[in-house]
Amino acid sequence: MSANNQAACIIGHITVHDGAKWDQYCARVPATLAPFGASLLLRGRRLRVLTGQHSHTDTVVIRFPDAASVEGWYASTAYHALIPLRDAAADVTIVAFET
Repeated sequence: MSANNQAACIIGHITVHDGAKWDQYCARVPATLAPFGASLLLRGRRLRVLTGQHSHTDTVVIRFPDAASVEGWYASTAYHALIPLRDAAADVTIVAFET
């Protein structure tokens, strides 16, 4: 990621295996985002794949002010505390992008 102040987003591709645990995780994530100025842009369930292959059923898109904020959030103690719950609830792939 570059060091400039370009906005950045993360996209999470998700397949939920335990809905109750996933709901707990989702309820706790916003508090980890707030200190980094992030905002939830999309949380949705796949309607259908129009082209290619995509095995996950859900997607989340979160916007951050810059790449450093993404790195800070992902490395934060608050978010790391949620990773075991996330991993127990779903298969998740998270990718960061500059916008």
